[in-house]
Amino acid sequence: MLPQNRRLRHLQGIHLRNLSFTRPQGRASDDLDADLLSNKSAPLHEDPPQLHQLHHAHSSESLRPRPDSRRRSTTLANISPVTQQKQLEYSIESRAADVFFSLHCDGEGEPVYISETGERSMHFNFRFFDLSEAGPSVTRQSQFTVKIWAKRRASWSLLLTEEVDLRHLNYLGSLRNHQFPPNCLIFHLLDGVYCFELSGKRPEPKQGPELPTSSYNALMKLSNLDNSIQDALATREALTAQINTILERTPTNAVPQAQESALLASKYVSSQKRALRTAQARRADLKASIEARHTAIREGRAAQAKAAEDVEHARSKLPASQALLASTRDGIRGQRRRVCEDLAHIFAIAPVPSGAPLSFSICGLALPNTDYDPTSSSSTEDSLSAALGYVAQLTHALQFYLAVPLPYPLRPLGSRSSVRDDISMLPDAQREFPLFLRGGATAQYRFDYAWFLLNKDIEALCVAAGLKVVDIRHTLPNLKYLLYVCSAGTDEVPERKRGGVRGLWAGRMKGKVGGGGGSIDDGASSAGGSRRGSTDSEAAAGGKQREQLSRALKGENGFGGDLHGGVGPAATVARERSPIGLPFDDGARLTLRTKGLREDVGAHA
Repeated sequence: MLPQNRRLRHLQGIHLRNLSFTRPQGRASDDLDADLLSNKSAPLHEDPPQLHQLHHAHSSESLRPRPDSRRRSTTLANISPVTQQKQLEYSIESRAADVFFSLHCDGEGEPVYISETGERSMHFNFRFFDLSEAGPSVTRQSQFTVKIWAKRRASWSLLLTEEVDLRHLNYLGSLRNHQFPPNCLIFHLLDGVYCFELSGKRPEPKQGPELPTSSYNALMKLSNLDNSIQDALATREALTAQINTILERTPTNAVPQAQESALLASKYVSSQKRALRTAQARRADLKASIEARHTAIREGRAAQAKAAEDVEHARSKLPASQALLASTRDGIRGQRRRVCEDLAHIFAIAPVPSGAPLSFSICGLALPNTDYDPTSSSSTEDSLSAALGYVAQLTHALQFYLAVPLPYPLRPLGSRSSVRDDISMLPDAQREFPLFLRGGATAQYRFDYAWFLLNKDIEALCVAAGLKVVDIRHTLPNLKYLLYVCSAGTDEVPERKRGGVRGLWAGRMKGKVGGGGGSIDDGASSAGGSRRGSTDSEAAAGGKQREQLSRALKGENGFGGDLHGGVGPAATVARERSPIGLPFDDGARLTLRTKGLREDVGAHA
């Protein structure tokens, strides 16, 4: 690049070498001890008055060496390594500092560029920069000022001010193999490295392809075009100035501006009116919503007050209800004890004297613990079916008295009872399994499965009563244990409540024989201080009641008719004259036959 073509836009970076706080430049070889100013301008606030004084050159004296003078050694060979390290650190610390630079141009109040801060060093390679965006007033200049700022201890100070003319720089080519003087500034341009202090060399010509250039006429046309553009710009500036002068002299017409302001104000007013209508509609909605919420709150408070009153009323009744609940539970528990005791007497479960351990019988029929001989006789099968029928009847009754639903419903039909499985996933569509043997392998499997389901029902009753079943195959032991636990207790068993067939019979008989002076005991009285419904009271009052019922039946049937049939003229006349009747339908005949319901199992027990 030719020197006259160098501009500030070509500058890319600045380096500083050999930072020094002394000024050795511009001195004679014998004036090293004289602190003279260099050719570089320094900040005025750091120049003491004595620096501007004149000093006599040392060369005015004899320059010949003195005869008694001896050469002083500058090596550090005779001192310790610690001292050497301290001296080196001191020398480096005395010359190291924090440094940054700023670029200034004529006509610019602020610095054109401020570099980053280099920390604690003597040689600084500042980052490259680009001044192409600074504007033509800066990029087209070739002269500028570089200010070096340094901080050694606590404050910043101006170390060096250098007036730079890019046209007078010396080309270096590279930074290698050069001995730089103190505070040497190195400038990086587009085509290489330049410096002031060092002698320059001719830059090597660039090896590149030859490019076609323009002719003289074309260059003149470009020059004329540039001049025309500059004239047009000058003319535009002049016209702008004239227009501004005319506008300043002409009085301002405020009507258009007022009309525009009025139009804008009308637009604002219309928009505010729309916003006001929207806000009013929103306010009406909010009022309606708030009113609805107030109504809901009032209703809720009324409901809450009513609920509080109900709570207070219920709270006043709570002790009585709790006492009633406790008494009801005690009554239910006592009635369950009495019912279980009655069931234990009705379905007597007793151990078999000559049988195996845990062998029990129900109503005199022995029932094995799910281990029987399939090849037994028909009489044994009938006895087994009858015993299972009793167990099914007892289990079916216990589910209602204990309020425990059975998982497998039972159909208690005596020796033809069955159980139904609606839970399991079975391949067979027939889900009802018999508790009696019919013959065949399939019947044997269905009978065994029915017995298993019956044992599962008994287990469900035991679990509901809080009992732990060790082996569900023990049918009668588990059932007897359940009845024993449910009927156990230290309190007295409550009396039997009037109801059922006995209550209906006693009430019917008492109403019909009351006019004739007769009475029928309904179990309400006690004999010998025994409780109602107990064995003693039944034994004491049973004879009289049976006698009264027998006389009533004889009078109803004509005193000589058949007790099972009651037919004939005498019976008809007696029935018409008798003031009492049976507790059933008046037209029905009384019969005590139990055809089809009896099982002749006494001989096979």
